[in-house]
Amino acid sequence: MTKFDKTHLPSRYVTEGPARAPHRSYYYAMGMTEAEIHQPLVGVATCWNEAAPCNIALNRQAQAVKMGVKEAHGTPREFTTITVTDGIAMGHEGMRSSLASREVIADSVEVTMRGHCYDALVGLAGCDKSLPGMMMAMVRLNVPSVFIYGGSILPGKAPQVDEIPEDFRSRDLTVQDMFEAVGRHQNEELSDKALEMLERVACPSAGACGGQFTANTMACVSEAIGLALMNSSGMPAPYESRDQFGEASGKAVMSLLEKNIRARDVVTLKSLENAARVVACTGGSTNAGLHLPAIAHEAGIDFFLDDVCEIFRDTPYFVDLKPGGQYVAKDLFDAGGIPVVMKELRKAGLIHEDCMTASGRPIGEELDLIEREADGRVIFPIDAPITKTGGVVGLKGNLAPSGAIVKVAGISEEDQVFTGPARVFECEEDAFAAVQERSYKEGEVMVIRNEGPAGGPGMREMLATTAALSGQGMGKKVALITDGRFSGATRGFCVGHVGPEAAHGGPIALLQNGDMITINALTGELSVDLTEEQLAARKDAWSGPRETIYATGALWKFAKLVGETYKGAVTHPGGKAERHVYMDI
Repeated sequence: MTKFDKTHLPSRYVTEGPARAPHRSYYYAMGMTEAEIHQPLVGVATCWNEAAPCNIALNRQAQAVKMGVKEAHGTPREFTTITVTDGIAMGHEGMRSSLASREVIADSVEVTMRGHCYDALVGLAGCDKSLPGMMMAMVRLNVPSVFIYGGSILPGKAPQVDEIPEDFRSRDLTVQDMFEAVGRHQNEELSDKALEMLERVACPSAGACGGQFTANTMACVSEAIGLALMNSSGMPAPYESRDQFGEASGKAVMSLLEKNIRARDVVTLKSLENAARVVACTGGSTNAGLHLPAIAHEAGIDFFLDDVCEIFRDTPYFVDLKPGGQYVAKDLFDAGGIPVVMKELRKAGLIHEDCMTASGRPIGEELDLIEREADGRVIFPIDAPITKTGGVVGLKGNLAPSGAIVKVAGISEEDQVFTGPARVFECEEDAFAAVQERSYKEGEVMVIRNEGPAGGPGMREMLATTAALSGQGMGKKVALITDGRFSGATRGFCVGHVGPEAAHGGPIALLQNGDMITINALTGELSVDLTEEQLAARKDAWSGPRETIYATGALWKFAKLVGETYKGAVTHPGGKAERHVYMDI
């Protein structure tokens, strides 16, 4: 006898009845017992690899998950998928693979689960695209699911030596500081020796980049949306005590399976709105404006960039995290983490409390269990926020009819309005070269086009360029817009996701040097001083999309399939076109 009736579970196709004797022989070959074969099969998916520190601890954490599944009378089946790590892919052709990797992760988890008829899923991820990719797979499959973040890196500390500038010595370091150090080095404000010393200490442990960059932003989303257990995202990766969350997640997914609570019972329009609130109030990455619509798409929910930005607009920003603020992910964990943040949001009536979570309880009941309050240092009280509106703002106008997005956390209101002449670059490399050579001018709006999802292809992040500008002290003296996107570590007045992208004939494709561009984050405007007639004339004269060198392979396939940025840059029809639900096969 087993605890679970497998009559309606997918794994019955590989474990039950005389016809499945060949299948069972494979399981016996792997050392499984008869009891284990006839229990529910739970996929334990990780993005473990040796590409970067954000993934290196996932394999160990998966073992704790498997223990929890076993204790709850399930049979865990571990498998891995890929990751492209943005910090290493940054600033060169490798970044074209980053956004495409999100789709590969979701697809590979889906086909593994389908191919082996697993009944539930625990997914562990640690890097920018692997988090949304894993959550997308959960929602697409609509199986009982629990997500676990691998944890953040510990902050770095600079040596207290004269060669290193005092501002580096006096703060916690993240990889953002290294990208900005490159700009300081180019500006001859940092010696070769100082740069070498900093690169050895900036990233001292396993874990994802330490500020409220994309990985930590999406980790916060995993809790707020309900797919992760409360407070599971906060503990740094090196802490062995993270294993308790792994074990608890393994047990939790078995409870969800028993109760038939599936991923789409958790991920709803209301829970997506909760997640967007948390991104806004923590000054999170603009990439959430890409990933939240993509997760929604898997469930057949329309939740586009406009909807995300509408929530950003009326959510106070009250958590002081890098890159706009002072603190890192470990500090947020020490202050009580996302549960305390959501408790503050609830005080202002900004949380839907009836949303289901991975624990099997609604978010309101989970928050009732939280005793800690805002510390006033990392997490401010919501009635005394850092700013009254969210740290990320949506923009629209004749330059971005489909919208654009900008992070304003840490930027004063007087610096949130910028008008200047366009300086047009056809790719990121050209812009970075201009920054290196200091051939740009103060007051310009640097335009980097042909970097959208289809046109890049791959919608590259621009951290190398923006960090170099900041390192040169020009973060407030120029603005930057692109149909690509920015790293969660980007700071300065940088507008991404401009849509439609240049490859689709959007207005950004029609810009010329000297066109006067206005960015107004206070009113939500992104416009160019051209009439409709002038834009139409330029469109008629447009020679068409820039040809890329990617004429075959994965990036060609991605460019052919990828949709509009404001809808999440997704590559398939999504939940609305679904004709069957995997769990009900």
